[in-house]
Amino acid sequence: MYRAFVLCAVALTFLVIVVGATVRLEDAGLGCPDWPGCYGKILGVPDEPHEVARAEQAFPGKTVDAGRAWKEMFHRYLAGTLGLLILAIAVIAWRKRGETGGSPWLATLLVAVVAFQATLGMWTVTMLLKPAIVNLHLLGGMATLSLLTWLALREFGPAAAAPDASRIRPWAALGIAVLAAQIALGGWVSANYAALACTDFPTCHGQWLPDMDFRNAFHVMRELGVTAAGAPLSHEALIAIHWSHRTGALVTLVYVGGLALWALWTPALRVVGAAIAALLLVQAGLGIANVLLHLPLSLAAAHNAGAALLLAALVVLNFVVFKQSPAEAK
Repeated sequence: MYRAFVLCAVALTFLVIVVGATVRLEDAGLGCPDWPGCYGKILGVPDEPHEVARAEQAFPGKTVDAGRAWKEMFHRYLAGTLGLLILAIAVIAWRKRGETGGSPWLATLLVAVVAFQATLGMWTVTMLLKPAIVNLHLLGGMATLSLLTWLALREFGPAAAAPDASRIRPWAALGIAVLAAQIALGGWVSANYAALACTDFPTCHGQWLPDMDFRNAFHVMRELGVTAAGAPLSHEALIAIHWSHRTGALVTLVYVGGLALWALWTPALRVVGAAIAALLLVQAGLGIANVLLHLPLSLAAAHNAGAALLLAALVVLNFVVFKQSPAEAK
């Protein structure tokens, strides 16, 4: 049961990430102005005329949009189910410690991460999509996927260590950091609705270095769409956010691409190296297509999904190369 729960949790986390991205892209994050319910309802959303009238009276200035509300609540229900599943995994890990693939503390850490994720989900609504909170919520989802992938690898991963893997270890770990930074930049683009600040490629408005406002673009504590002083956020600030993500994409493509080639040249790492290389190329293609095709929902959601899969592939690489050989364990 434990192993089945872990696999289900990995799959469900990926689904929650994709659905959450879709909710954000469809601007449905505030489809419910309260939390954890929707206009006071825990199950369902107001859709009958008397329910809508009561909800709009209870939340002055809000107009009930049942379609947007259902999208947000579906995301919450999935996330709630995932939280209960991770709690069950942690309980089983402690009850059967010694029988599972490792220490129960990783499962315990996951419970803490998911609890913090729930808090961020609440703040996302109550703080009206504040970019820093939205981005932390995205990164928390990616962290959950990474930890669950590691947990699954302890149960289903290779029994033997990859030979000659010690040299690639620090570079594989750095690959996680590089990709995490790029995901954070991508999250900042999404949280600030800056995906179409540049609508051409590879230049931005026909320039390699357009006018940009980095100071306001990356002020962490500001509200959505405004500077820290409360003035409307300029287009130059949105360009700075978008351009930074493009630059990060180039760095990621070079570094993670080099890491994938190294893995491809190592017989024991060839499969995961090929997966990383393929996912990296698909991600680059999706990023370019999103700009040139003006952010169609399907491609934008696929770009988020691709980031999650690429991160999971790098976690697999790190698990394999950090697994100790019998000689190292002595």
